[in-house]
Amino acid sequence: MPQFASVVPLVSARALARPFTYLADGLEKGAVVSVRFGRARRRGVVVGLEEEAPAEVEPVAVEGVLGAVPAPLVDLALWLADYYGSTPARALALVAPAARPRRSGARRRRLEDELPAEEAPRSLSETQARVLERIGSALKGSGGAFLLYGATGSGKTEVYLRACERALACGRGAIVLVPEIALTPQALGRFRARFGERVAVLHSGLTEAERRDERERIASGEAPIVVGARSAVFAPVPKLGLVCVDEEHDASYKQESDPRYDARTVAAKRAALEGAVAVYGSATPRPESWERLERLELGGRLAGPLPPVRIVDLRREAGYPLSAPLLAELGKLADRGGKAILLLNRRGVAPALHCRACGLTFRCPACDVSLTLHADGRLHCHHCGRREAAPELCPACGAAELARLGAGTERLEAELAARLPELERFRLDADVTRHPGRLAETLGRFAVCQRGVLLGTQMVAKGHHFEGVALAAVVDADTAIGLPDFRAEERTFQLVTQLAGRSGRDAPGRVLVQTYQPDARPIALAARHAVEEFLAGELERRRELGYPPFRHLVRVAVSGPAAAAPARLLAELRAELTRAEGDAELLGPAPLLRLRGRHRAQLLAKTEAPRAVASHAARLLAAAAPAMRRDGLTVSVDVDPQGVF
Repeated sequence: MPQFASVVPLVSARALARPFTYLADGLEKGAVVSVRFGRARRRGVVVGLEEEAPAEVEPVAVEGVLGAVPAPLVDLALWLADYYGSTPARALALVAPAARPRRSGARRRRLEDELPAEEAPRSLSETQARVLERIGSALKGSGGAFLLYGATGSGKTEVYLRACERALACGRGAIVLVPEIALTPQALGRFRARFGERVAVLHSGLTEAERRDERERIASGEAPIVVGARSAVFAPVPKLGLVCVDEEHDASYKQESDPRYDARTVAAKRAALEGAVAVYGSATPRPESWERLERLELGGRLAGPLPPVRIVDLRREAGYPLSAPLLAELGKLADRGGKAILLLNRRGVAPALHCRACGLTFRCPACDVSLTLHADGRLHCHHCGRREAAPELCPACGAAELARLGAGTERLEAELAARLPELERFRLDADVTRHPGRLAETLGRFAVCQRGVLLGTQMVAKGHHFEGVALAAVVDADTAIGLPDFRAEERTFQLVTQLAGRSGRDAPGRVLVQTYQPDARPIALAARHAVEEFLAGELERRRELGYPPFRHLVRVAVSGPAAAAPARLLAELRAELTRAEGDAELLGPAPLLRLRGRHRAQLLAKTEAPRAVASHAARLLAAAAPAMRRDGLTVSVDVDPQGVF
């Protein structure tokens, strides 16, 4: 029997990113152990067993066993570290449980009591039944990956629920991922109503004790169905049979700190490792999913057609942010009753403060961005958090001609209060949701109001289903379309289409889209709900330019206190990668906007072998770690980034 264990200590240093050998009789792969590492005790994970120890070392014994990780999750973590250019320790920390949990069942019951559940439909539509049969046959076979495509309101959630029932009938568990758990209470409520205590919830809002408690329920088989945000993809579900990724187009499935994994990609890998079925659902799928996955189509809404969309050309309207057509539609709600959802993807009163006399725009001294004026009379930097009082006079020329450029959610709220005081206003943006409990309170009050407007940033377009919403409007559809990012048109199309789906789900509805670019392709096609036409054109464009899904992107970003150092390091990295990764197209180094006082640059690789490029870059950067520390540089390797600028 093997007597030696290869253990990865859970430390963050890249220089120590490898297994170490310990004496370990009777242990199995996946054991979480306490080991002596240097002068300290560390948690570690057994990633392999050996019959002989390396000749050059004399192993010491493992000091104790703290828990266990299922072997498939160990393999998943090691793959993740390699694919995303991270370290085994950082990846294993995602799946390794902490110390023994304290029971916190009261918290689980409170969550259940707080969540608007719906009754199950008595029968499925013809398309739902056909889709479910395909998923069911895959569950009984060797698994597979599918794109569940259908308009908002076409019944995707019911398919997830029935697929979970079938997984349970096969003696297997299920994971259901949602973009942001706090923004999708209705979906969670439906799972609780259907499966009761067999549902566990995992998301960042839980305390560590609550999270450990839920993990224990999952690992024991007490809760074979897990609903949660992106980290729930690592839930220790025994005999996993199904992974559903709802709203698969949503960028929040991408982790923005090391390891920078994409939960959608990890879900596919985990399903493949465990012979499970992965189902990706969306009304506006990513081009990557549209191209690569077998499609299961639900078609249109179960309750009737999508509402008509009217484009309002802001070049011909004097009012901003409330045009005459939008005011007229809101006026109908004030008179007759009903609800509206307004999307404006900018916070504050105005995105910029500008001097008409000398042209000065107030900018953050630590970041290369303009300061946003808020209702508190202060200028805020939405990147580093800096705040300063808004001046009455221009500090450069002394003029009093300070203009507020554009509009944000706070200004929109004020305009509604002045023009349509009969309508209750409910604002939903990052300034509101940073206060505990405010999100649920805001959504709850909007749900029961008679005449109200839910206004906010992209949060208002995510997965909500409220009765009585007769109007949905995009106040400014141009906020993202001009960004220097290959995904800009995709995001604009998705946002407009998703918001349009919030209107008229239980009665005839209307949609308005305000824009200065009415002929822009994503806006014109979103107005026609032309998802397939948009995706066909987007795929053609990406094929020509070598963007996903036809090639992968690997982004290496460096920041530091000196302006030239990031680009210099990346130039050296490019030279090394050019010699070793011949198929990769390397772009840069290119400068990025300064952030929090640090200068930044990036190197971008287009490649068909992202794992090789990321791993090679990670090894080169680990070797350069002493020089990087000397120059105060930090670096990130990002495979399949959501944005590249």
